[in-house]
Amino acid sequence: MKISIIGNGKMGQQIQKIALERGHEIHVVIDEGNWSTDTILGSDVAIEFTQPKSSKKNILNCFKANVPVVVGTTGWYSSYDEIINECKNLNGTLLASTNFSLGVNIFFEINKKLAALMNLNKNYNSSITETHHLQKLDKPSGTAISLAEQIINNHDSYEDWKLADNLTNNNMVSIKANRAPNVPGKHTVVYENDIDEISITHNAKNRKGFALGAVLAAEFVANKKGVFTMKEVLGIQ
Repeated sequence: MKISIIGNGKMGQQIQKIALERGHEIHVVIDEGNWSTDTILGSDVAIEFTQPKSSKKNILNCFKANVPVVVGTTGWYSSYDEIINECKNLNGTLLASTNFSLGVNIFFEINKKLAALMNLNKNYNSSITETHHLQKLDKPSGTAISLAEQIINNHDSYEDWKLADNLTNNNMVSIKANRAPNVPGKHTVVYENDIDEISITHNAKNRKGFALGAVLAAEFVANKKGVFTMKEVLGIQ
């Protein structure tokens, strides 16, 4: 495939490496905020890893260019419904994920199952801790928000999440966000009471897993129309 890379940061560079290893061609690399749809014409798919402030425009440009787009940027999901409507109106293709790591998507499924089990044992309080590199601007991470939403959807005790170290409101999932040098991403979900503690953790050792997942997603959406998720890529029911 001919792949356009939107965003030439550390993730964009890792994606280029993985794509070439898998036999694809890099059509163009875009590293600036202002670009026209002509830039990516001829691409089979685009992969977008930039910043929340520019991601929405980048996605719409891909729709207008009739190029399927895989989006790894987080922090723009307040516009998600608007983007989905535009995707449908323009007959576009979108696969957005808060995390493309294959391991994290397995972790998501474990998290949902654990939340459903803990719904039968409501004397535990749930919390999430995430740690990322210093360059990550959005806080909490999109992955942490996804984990919290999965808990809320599978556990009757929780109504929402909040970024806070400690919460007195037991109806909220507490998310603690840490930033430290050279941490690709670590997420821990904890259920705790005064008797014991149950926790699950995903710890990314490097960015390769995220890049591989993004390229696999790009391979999946090429020549397709519509809105997709990593569940379809991984065949998760």
